[in-house]
Amino acid sequence: MVNIEPIKPRFGGVFLYLTNLLNLQASMRGILLLVMGMFLLSGCSKFSKVQKSTDYNYKLRMADQYFAKKKYNFAQQLYEELFPLLKGNDKFENVYYNFAYCAFYQRDWMNAENLFKGFTEVFPTSKRAEEMEYMRALTYYKQSPKVELDQTNTSRTIGLMQAFINSHPGSARNQEATEIIDKCRTKLELKELKSAELYFNLRQYKAAAITFTGLMNDYPDSEKSDEYKLQVIRSYFEYASMSIDERKEERFEKVLEECNEFIDRFPQSKLIKDVTRFQDQSKNYIKSLKNEQVKTSA
Repeated sequence: MVNIEPIKPRFGGVFLYLTNLLNLQASMRGILLLVMGMFLLSGCSKFSKVQKSTDYNYKLRMADQYFAKKKYNFAQQLYEELFPLLKGNDKFENVYYNFAYCAFYQRDWMNAENLFKGFTEVFPTSKRAEEMEYMRALTYYKQSPKVELDQTNTSRTIGLMQAFINSHPGSARNQEATEIIDKCRTKLELKELKSAELYFNLRQYKAAAITFTGLMNDYPDSEKSDEYKLQVIRSYFEYASMSIDERKEERFEKVLEECNEFIDRFPQSKLIKDVTRFQDQSKNYIKSLKNEQVKTSA
């Protein structure tokens, strides 16, 4: 009978291999970091030499090269140094133009807005003035925050984009400007909707009804107009239900008024059944209240 000796795993060799592999990777990472560091130092050293140069034509040429290579931080610093020296020069417009975009591409929206605005004031007849007007409006759009936050920049975007469209009716940028306006209006609508829903959830029903009514008036073309109107009815209904007996009748009458307005305005709405339910319940409440008044007076 042949004895077969089991093969023993060579863990030591595997461990050694893995150790060498990890050491190699660590070495490669170290070399890569070193190369990158040397590259950055070299770039900074070169930029430092450009910055110290007193040859302003050379400095401008290098600023334009940095801009073309999307090294906006370097380009911005050089343009800023050249700014006061080139005022009145025929090269100043291009410097101003690139300088404004350096801020924009680095997401420095406030500075970019100021520079785009400044460009249109300094060069009102430039062929780039239209572009700068649009870009100024765009910087406000870039600063438009989440729905939950203050929407001043969103409203400002709408105003500036609409002003741009009015001033340049034939502009190729008008389609994009219109799309941005629509997005901003949608955001503002959602902001107002959340406020109305918050009032309702807090059981502040009168405030909710007023806010939903304002929402309808502010966005009459909204696809959700009938939903907003139903929320107005629901809010007034809850408000009437919580009222003291002396005020209930007049407040349920308000619910009926809102129901009638809904039916006149949205006769084809899928929400008519809900409106009819509030209408019937309000009539029943009013009838019950009047019966109670008759019994009390008797």
